[in-house]
Amino acid sequence: MKKLIFFKTILPSLFLFYSGLLPAQISNLSKATIIASSKINHPVRETAIRVLQEEVAHRTSINLLLKSKWGNTPVIVLATKKDDAIDGLLVPKRSGENLPETKAEGFRIVLTQSDGKDILWLIGADERGVIFAIGDFLRTAQLSKKKILFNKNDEIETSPTYPIRGHQIGYRNTANSWDSWTPEQYEKYIRELAIFGTNAIENIPFQDGPPGPLMKLPRAEMNLKISQICNKYDLDYWVWTPADVDLSDPVKFAAEVKRHADYYKVTPRLDGVFFPGGDPGNNDPKYVMPFLKAIAAELKKYHPNAGVWISLQGFSDEQVDYFYDYLNQYQPDWLTGVVSGPSSPDIAETRFRLPKKYKHRFYPDITHSVRCQYPALNWDQAFALTEGREICNPQPFYYAQIHNRFAPFTDGFISYSDGSHDDVNKIIWSQMAWNPDQPVQQVLEEYCRFFFGPSVAKPGADGILALERNWVGPIEQNGGIETTFTFWQNLEKTHPELQSNWRWQQLVMRAYYDTYDRRRKIYEEGLEKQANQILAEAPEIGAEKAMNKALAVVNKAYLQRVSPELRQKVFDYCEALWKSIGAQTSVKKYHASGEERGAILDFIDYPLNNRWWLADQFDTIRKMPTEKEKLDRLKIIATWDNPGPGSYYDNISNISQEPHVLTRSDDGTDVAWWDNGLSRKRLSTQLFQNFPVLDYHDLDPNGRYIIRIAGYGDALLRVDGVRIDPIVYNKGLEEFKEFEITQKYVADGELKVTFDQPEESKLNWRNKSKVCDIWLLKQE
Repeated sequence: MKKLIFFKTILPSLFLFYSGLLPAQISNLSKATIIASSKINHPVRETAIRVLQEEVAHRTSINLLLKSKWGNTPVIVLATKKDDAIDGLLVPKRSGENLPETKAEGFRIVLTQSDGKDILWLIGADERGVIFAIGDFLRTAQLSKKKILFNKNDEIETSPTYPIRGHQIGYRNTANSWDSWTPEQYEKYIRELAIFGTNAIENIPFQDGPPGPLMKLPRAEMNLKISQICNKYDLDYWVWTPADVDLSDPVKFAAEVKRHADYYKVTPRLDGVFFPGGDPGNNDPKYVMPFLKAIAAELKKYHPNAGVWISLQGFSDEQVDYFYDYLNQYQPDWLTGVVSGPSSPDIAETRFRLPKKYKHRFYPDITHSVRCQYPALNWDQAFALTEGREICNPQPFYYAQIHNRFAPFTDGFISYSDGSHDDVNKIIWSQMAWNPDQPVQQVLEEYCRFFFGPSVAKPGADGILALERNWVGPIEQNGGIETTFTFWQNLEKTHPELQSNWRWQQLVMRAYYDTYDRRRKIYEEGLEKQANQILAEAPEIGAEKAMNKALAVVNKAYLQRVSPELRQKVFDYCEALWKSIGAQTSVKKYHASGEERGAILDFIDYPLNNRWWLADQFDTIRKMPTEKEKLDRLKIIATWDNPGPGSYYDNISNISQEPHVLTRSDDGTDVAWWDNGLSRKRLSTQLFQNFPVLDYHDLDPNGRYIIRIAGYGDALLRVDGVRIDPIVYNKGLEEFKEFEITQKYVADGELKVTFDQPEESKLNWRNKSKVCDIWLLKQE
């Protein structure tokens, strides 16, 4: 029976609570006891009972007692498909073939009556199915103070679509929160992921060297704890084990195999070993394959059902071909499958080329917002500069679409994550892998009902979706950010009981941060426009006076802050997150491992106008020998993004200033990360593409134009397909290249600009040629 969202969101509360009367489809389990089948294997039986008791008690203050016999009160029964009867009462079973509740990890929740008492059956196809049935009950039941209500319309028979549904939560210093956790916090988080259908956890036992300053336990000890936790819940335990050593060296090869073997020997549960071909690592597959064969042999000694997996991340085309040739020639049984992650070959092509005997796992990056596999789309530069790669980033519809697009080529996923900030995204992926057709809104309502309470289920879900919309499009044009802020501020005021809930804290914090960014960008850009007007007066008032006055205006951005109360609230919530889950939102204050690792506080004051760049430019201008040179440069600065009538300006990859640009980066690498995020370059310089395409229309058919380009390296320009030679060609950052465009190219009033790719195959992507700003300047 499909769940009906109607009964979860619309059913009037008076039916539930008025005079204690309940309609026929609502069962009051507030006085229920638990009976658990003895056929549920240890240790899952004990874990299942404990999860049900503890989670219900936390939400209702009701202690569900475990019984072995039927009594006179309602009962919640934990059973498996192996059970025919519980204490003489037949377990309800449907007839038929291929029923979902009989498939691996499937379950059935059904409400029956016996001797006048309600019996809620949570029947798993196996031990995991029991855990997942409990999770579904906890997500859908109405749990409030001293009340446990279950709607018969929430009966369900289901099994997962994809068999692998996991998340990487590696205990390492680069994580932005859980490296500070205790084993108890780890178990709580793993339990909560399981409640939403997660069946695998991936750890990182070796990589990243020394322990961080916040770790409560040595890494080796916590690694064992995480494995033990997974075993209690019957969740698969995986490890991510790159080789940073040179495997062509026999001594290092042997030492690395021994390190694996030593770990396998002491690890109580291990189901998968994932070896990334690159990112990190730089070993040729002719050395990798023998290495994997060697560790597979060691793995089978201690964990005979575990498998070895490899990703082709960072492999060249020749190396990829070598890998597939190896598989086709040897068909190794010691290899379980291939993982597709960031920088891997195309996921569909991988499934096509991979022999069918091997499984295929997805390794999606759901944790980063920029310079990553799936960057936030149409993301304003202001967010990229301040909130950065690892802020609370709920994007439920975006990630549901990504999952459902690529999942059919795989057997499931284990995500890449480096913190709790992507918590909503984890739940979306786990639930989409269980049932890709379920509505995102339903998943979010269950998320909010479980973590925040029944009264917040729908408004909380709406608020999360509003946060996702905050990130779409130019920030100054997105008035919905203010509406979202008002909505969350109202939730914040009406639910003080959630102030210590870390999930709540980070969502409310995001609403404040987004709004502060928007107000600040509007304010600071306004100040820069005033400064440019002053610079335009430099011929009348003199260069020195113009620079002093202009700098005084733009510096009001920090001398007279806009909405300082919002800024303070962000700081307050970051402090609360530090206390609740050890969230490291600052390198200095909260020991973040790096500026890109969730240190959002360290960039909250990063300029959203060009005041740093202007100050540096003015220092350079003051050293110029003549007033004319100073005035010429000030004119360029004053008219940088407003070149005058008949001329056009585009800042490449700036969604607020690119009316003619047709291309977009698909990985967010067009947003610079220089000087650890504190670059003093012009903001437009920090956005770029390598080979943009631009279209111009409504040009003067009798006109002559100059194309001016600011960027770095080469710019091999073509206009309407014709290569144009430069008249000025400077390769330095923020230096100009200029190209003369004669009348014949604009005779039809249109112009198409493209760029050839220079030979830079041996350069790192960070050092390749870039186009940042383009002007089409009409000549007199």
